[in-house]
This record gives sequence, structure tokens and C-alpha cells, in this order.
Amino acid sequence: MKTRKSILNQYLLLHFLAATLLPVCFLLTTIGVFPSSAPSDSSGSQQNALSMIVFVLVIFVAMSWIFFGNVRKRLRRLQESMASPSDDGLPLPIRTGRRDEIGQLEESFNRMVRELAESRQREREEERLRRQLIASLSHDLRTPLTAIRGHASRMNKEPLTPAARDSAASIDHKISFLSQLVDNLLSYSLLTSGKYPYRPERTDIARLVRRSFVDWYPVFESMGFQIELDLPETPLHWEVDPAWLERMLDNCYQNVNRHAQSGKYIAVAVKPDRIEIRDRGPGLAGDSDGKGAGIGLEIAAYMAREMKLRWEVVSGEDGTRVAIQK
Repeated sequence: MKTRKSILNQYLLLHFLAATLLPVCFLLTTIGVFPSSAPSDSSGSQQNALSMIVFVLVIFVAMSWIFFGNVRKRLRRLQESMASPSDDGLPLPIRTGRRDEIGQLEESFNRMVRELAESRQREREEERLRRQLIASLSHDLRTPLTAIRGHASRMNKEPLTPAARDSAASIDHKISFLSQLVDNLLSYSLLTSGKYPYRPERTDIARLVRRSFVDWYPVFESMGFQIELDLPETPLHWEVDPAWLERMLDNCYQNVNRHAQSGKYIAVAVKPDRIEIRDRGPGLAGDSDGKGAGIGLEIAAYMAREMKLRWEVVSGEDGTRVAIQK
């Protein structure tokens, strides 16, 4: 095992030698080692002692320069290693040398890098397992939900009492809700793992918003919603993935359908730099039948970030406003 060497001890030793030799040289200058009555001998000894003092000072300055230059070099190497991350964003380990204070700092830095690398590896493994679990659950839940929907549809064809028919309708509604939730879970898993196809192209967003709302218009109309549309007749082009943007809009409409039924209002507007969807429901924090199903908006926010769009949600007691901005 290497013995620890202290930079402080080396520095103190250097100064001790300088502090010891300089007074000795000074004494040699003033009184001399071998006193002599001859003036010429005294003058010669003083010149020799003065030369010795200068020599000691030069040696001291040179040793200090080398000493502090070496310390500065090692500290700069450590700084450069901290400021130069590798491909995974972590700094590279540094080669350790002496076991002094800087050596201990280098070892601590290397230990920190190893711990960060191990922590990041654990996070990646946990993230992979989480995504795999979500994908497996989403896939495995589809089969029983389809079977339950089939049995509920068959039950509706049989003679039922009004109460039983209401129960069957409630079952069908909840199955639709769970099916959409399973689809959102699967989509979120594919998005975060980079497996959801992304194909940006020049897209007329006015036409896309109009086409996407056509499918939802009968739903909101049957529920007695007041519908306000502000869609331009002239094309407005954005560089986006049309399938992703349509999925974002569908998730927003689903959010209105779940959270804002009490407000009976939806407004959709398309401007050159943004798309807005507003409702007059109790807000995301209020009480509603679909409370807790916020994964749809999370997916929409994630897609917006990937398409370099701004995603803004403002929700309060008087309603919710969702803005997708270019």
C-alpha cells in the first residue's frame, strides 16, 4: 500500500529549509564564520556570503515555481476531465498519481464517476423494465376487454329491464374508457422507447383540425354541447407529423369529453401560430367522471416536445384551455 504524501508537508519542508538557510547566510554576511582583522578578508567573506544568499534565494524560487507548477498542472488536468464529458454525458475517469491531497481528490472524483455510471445504468434498466411491463399489460388487457365487450353487446340484444339496460350501457361505457386507457398506455410506452414512427411533413393544419373534429362532432352534439369553430379557409402549413398531431387533437377532445361534460361547451380555433381548444368544465383539478385519466394529455405534451411545438395547458374552475403553438 502506498504511503500518503502530503502536499502541505512538502510545502512546509521547503519553507523550513529556506527559513533556516537564509538566517545562516545572513549571519555569515554580518559576522562571518572565520572572523579576521584584515579588511580585505572581511570584505571577501561578505561577498561570498552575499553570493550564497542569492544562490539560496534562486534555488528557493526555482523549487517553488516547479512545486506550484506541478500542483497547477494536476488541478488543470482534473478540471479538464470534469469539463469533458463522454458520449453518455458523464465525465471520464482520471488517471491517479501520488497519494497526496490532489491524489485523494482524483480518487474521489473517479469514485463519483463510477457511482454515477452505476446509477444511470440502474435507471436505464428500471426504465426498460417499466416500459416492458406497460407494453405487456396493455397487450394482455386487450383480450379480456374484447371478450367483455362482446358479452355486453350480446346482453343488450336480450330482453332486459330498464335497470339492467342502464347497467349494460354503463359497462359498455367503462369498457370504452379502459380500452382507450390501454391504448394510451401502449402509445406512451412506444413513444418513450422511440418505437412510435415519426414522419414529419408539410401539413395543412387547418384541414387536419377540420377533419379530426368531424369524427367528434356527433359525439359533442349528442351530449348537447355548444360548439364554436374558428377554422380558416386558407391553408396554414406546419412541419409536423400529421398522425401525431391528429392523435394530440383526439386526446384533447377526449379530455373535454371526460372532464368538461358539465360545461357543455367546446371551442376550437386555428391561428397561423397556434391551435386552441377551450371548454367550460370544472378544470383538471375538479370532480369529473374521468378524473385521473391524464395520460392522454401527457402523451400529447410528449408529442409536442418531439415536434418542437410549445404545449400549454391552463386549467381553472371556469374551464381549461389547451394551446399548441408553433
